[in-house]
Amino acid sequence: MPSTTAPNAVDLFCGCGGMSAGLRSAGFRVIAGADIEPKYIATFRHNFNGAKTLDLDLANREPNELMSDLDLEPEQLDLLAGGPPCQGFSKNVPRRIRYMDDPNNQLISTFLRYCEGLRPKLILMENVAEMKNGFSQRFTDEIVNRLQKAGYFVTHATLNAAEYGVPQRRRRAFFLAARAGVVSVPPATHMKSPGDQLTLVDTPIFLTVWDAIGDLPSVRHGEGKDPCPYASAPFTDYQRLMRNGRSSVRNHIARKLEKKQYDRLASLEPGQGHKDLPSNLQTRGGYSGAYGRLTKEMTAPTITRWVFHPGSGRWGHPVDTRTLTIREIARIQGFKDDFEFVGSFVQQAGQLGNAVPPMLIDVIASSMRLQLGI
Repeated sequence: MPSTTAPNAVDLFCGCGGMSAGLRSAGFRVIAGADIEPKYIATFRHNFNGAKTLDLDLANREPNELMSDLDLEPEQLDLLAGGPPCQGFSKNVPRRIRYMDDPNNQLISTFLRYCEGLRPKLILMENVAEMKNGFSQRFTDEIVNRLQKAGYFVTHATLNAAEYGVPQRRRRAFFLAARAGVVSVPPATHMKSPGDQLTLVDTPIFLTVWDAIGDLPSVRHGEGKDPCPYASAPFTDYQRLMRNGRSSVRNHIARKLEKKQYDRLASLEPGQGHKDLPSNLQTRGGYSGAYGRLTKEMTAPTITRWVFHPGSGRWGHPVDTRTLTIREIARIQGFKDDFEFVGSFVQQAGQLGNAVPPMLIDVIASSMRLQLGI
């Protein structure tokens, strides 16, 4: 393999590349990403030109085959990352149809098999928060036991992305492992409100929706240009960070809704939702935030793969009468503006909903590197 001073990393179940984007920001050289979903990995390929893109079913491959593809030997890789699909644990799946042997759950064992085969210096795994305690902690126990048996020190925790500077309330389970010693979870950098007694007084509070997207241009329902200029100079540090030196932005086009969907959204004020709909536009039921409109002052709820549909959550823009654009969703997820998404609007929304916030991975991976001097 070519020599480099940057530590190398491989991203399994990479999706569009949220994990990889965070690793890249933390100074890792992502040499490969692997995923079974071609519509997702197309975005990974678009954004990681120097990495090998592997469109394959990891469950039906062996670690030694992957190492051969990447010209790797055991213990040569610096970091192996992965977010095995989590639908079997997700709280968005009704409890009555969740079961331990769901094939999606078994992909955790697939990821562990690659950990055992490649024996990287560091391991970083992410999953939905429910996985950590679900099914009497069976999967947490398996992860810890197998990695310890393979010679790793393991740390695990459930983290809220909002506590690390992401403008979104997103709780996820993380497993950090290292062969050289214990790595600890980095401390939170942001708090919910100034009255939080557990945090230092000068700690920044959670970022808001407008902190994240307020510099992006107003667009009308079903309209937009790609690329387009920014609406203003950045007025928050987060906006400056997201711009990453760009003078224009892409993926900022509003999806055209069906007439009844638009009428429902148009009848609501920022902060309102389906319970506030007029009688002629009421729905038969739905999520608590269905047809909800964001406010400028709130921290966004968890972005899901259904973010394209106004009836699936609080995805209404706080000023314009429309749902969020892909770029606004990406901002809320912590993707910088030079990360571009490909595919249809629905495909891009799915990529974002299933992604891990790059900013959160940057904090975790940077801390792991610092602690172990890699």
